[in-house]
Amino acid sequence: MPRKLHLNAFLMNTGHHEASWRLPESDPYAHVDLAHHVRLARTAERGTFDSLFLADGPQLWNTVAQRPAGALEPLTLLTALATATEHIGLIATASTSYNSPYNLARKFASLDIVSGGRAGWNIVTTAGAEAARNFGLDAEPAHAERYARAAEFLDVARLLWDSWEDDTVVADKAAGVWGDDARIHPPRHRGRYFRVEGALNVPRTPQGYPLLVQAGSSEDGKRFAARYAEAVFTAQQTLAGAQEFYADLKARTAAAGRDPDHIKVLPGIVPVVGSTEAEARRQEQVLEDHIVPEHGVRRLEELLRLAPGSLELDAGLPDGLPPEDAIEGARSRYTLIVELARRERLTVRQLIGRLGGGRGHLTFAGTPEQVADTIERWFSLGAADGFNIMPAVLPSGLDAFVDHVVPILRTRGLLRTEYGPRQTLRERYGLPRPANQHVTGVPALA
Repeated sequence: MPRKLHLNAFLMNTGHHEASWRLPESDPYAHVDLAHHVRLARTAERGTFDSLFLADGPQLWNTVAQRPAGALEPLTLLTALATATEHIGLIATASTSYNSPYNLARKFASLDIVSGGRAGWNIVTTAGAEAARNFGLDAEPAHAERYARAAEFLDVARLLWDSWEDDTVVADKAAGVWGDDARIHPPRHRGRYFRVEGALNVPRTPQGYPLLVQAGSSEDGKRFAARYAEAVFTAQQTLAGAQEFYADLKARTAAAGRDPDHIKVLPGIVPVVGSTEAEARRQEQVLEDHIVPEHGVRRLEELLRLAPGSLELDAGLPDGLPPEDAIEGARSRYTLIVELARRERLTVRQLIGRLGGGRGHLTFAGTPEQVADTIERWFSLGAADGFNIMPAVLPSGLDAFVDHVVPILRTRGLLRTEYGPRQTLRERYGLPRPANQHVTGVPALA
């Protein structure tokens, strides 16, 4: 059977462009409006997307002056969206740095049951001193330390999801026996970071455990993805760079003893769709014109670990920036942005314009056919298994993609025309349901 695209809708309040909230059509309060999110979820489902995704972090992003700030807790929001949709997968970001395995495993198991097997977990380690200080720490843990904790976190979470066998509940009314205690397997885990004794207080879920998603592209991130991830969100600016990342991650996954087809690579793309190329460019320029440069400069100085006032709008990035391995948080994004600025010889003003739409993800303005051509080219040339669709403006950008790009992808045989029989999110991504390690006697493959 020919490969099909996997499409994920990355939803972010009024859109991924930082100035999207300033457009006349935008609702500045959309980020806390359930009806707004329900509409977006149903639009993505109309486009037969595999899944939708909500980013999150345990800190206030940006300043409240720049763009709509704050967000509804994603697992709570996705539970509401589960009742408003039927097919689309529901992926939430949650940090291994500032959660405990028991509570988080329970929350994702609950979402998987409520949604009928549509839950996914975007696993992050959370960089940044702001988040650390919200949890009583003076500074963020070191990069390698965060990933070591994340690995143990995942191992414990899978023990918890497997702590009930599938047939634990016997419901024998005549005998007065509801469940079989012999089929409960407490983790009794004692590790470097966690001590977890008892079984989960939620039965094993339709998927066994949620689809495991990861978004780091640093060396530590790629090692972690090869061991655990089943879908990877990545920021790539060029076809060649995306092909290199794709081949590297597939090879690492095979070396870890896993089927490379069981990890799906989804680069992000910010499509600005117009009836003509000129119209798409005009839409892009309107957004760029609404950027407040001072906000962009401040964020760029923070990301590059520069003192305030270090950057000049109409000059390039300064020489002597620190190397990637000296950066403790968001290493891969740091490198991508510096390489983009150097490769294209961008001024700080131009770089802010490029980052305003997708924060380092590929941005593309064009006709529906041109957007579809770009997606097909990356998909067919070994750069992607699908895409993380990141509309610059919501809801109009998602409407435009579903109404005008999706039909072209369907005509080309790249995307399903309908969902068909009800499936779990794992089945939608072509992944097997994991066997219970306590039944097989074999620990879950890392």
